[in-house]
Amino acid sequence: MSGYCDIAPGHPIHGDYHDREYGFPQREESDLFERLILEINQAGLSWETILRKREGFRRAYGGFDVDTVAAYGEADRLRLLDDAGIIRNRLKVDAAIHNAQVVQRLRASHGGFAQWLDAHVLHEGEPRDKAGWIKLFKQTFRFTGGEITNEFLMSLSYLPGAHRESCPAYRRIERIGPYWKRTQEAAAKAGAKGAKAGAAKPAAQKAPATKPAKATAAAAGPAKTAKAAAAKRAPTKPKNAAPRKPRPG
Repeated sequence: MSGYCDIAPGHPIHGDYHDREYGFPQREESDLFERLILEINQAGLSWETILRKREGFRRAYGGFDVDTVAAYGEADRLRLLDDAGIIRNRLKVDAAIHNAQVVQRLRASHGGFAQWLDAHVLHEGEPRDKAGWIKLFKQTFRFTGGEITNEFLMSLSYLPGAHRESCPAYRRIERIGPYWKRTQEAAAKAGAKGAKAGAAKPAAQKAPATKPAKATAAAAGPAKTAKAAAAKRAPTKPKNAAPRKPRPG
């Protein structure tokens, strides 16, 4: 969506969202849940339509409070489907309620929505790619197809691509530290540690090679002892003994 950088700056509807929110890291549960609801409702519609109805969504969905939405029953479903201030689609309404209940469970399993995302940024030591995220979201949430998942993650900096590098918003996000870049750095650091540990193993394996030398020295010990014992048993010549003179005849 880097083409967004062409049309959004200065736009009365898109401008502020582009400059201050899109692609910026977020941690608050209500902010993450809001973005998920908005991206789901954008399916088949323009993003401008969603931004125009944003305050309507906020009022209808209890300020994007997860516990409030998770507790919605049939009366709330009917109220939402009759609210002209939002997108009146039963599948999208049901997805919002279901996904709020999922986020509640993520608190128990991971400590929260943001922590769940953090726990999955790496896959087998590498940054999780778009296909991996889409698969994970389909297994976890409702109404989260490929485009919805991609836009949700890009909008929160878990995937790159929200802005062109020449965009002023990109440079602001760069100073904060987007999650996708932090993940790349973490993967590189982990890889460097693994390579260092792998290089240390051959050296450790060569260390026992000095043991045979000790064994040879130990084997030589008994031989020296036997040689010394034999020397002790052998007759010795008196030191400095004078030659015998012949007797007179």
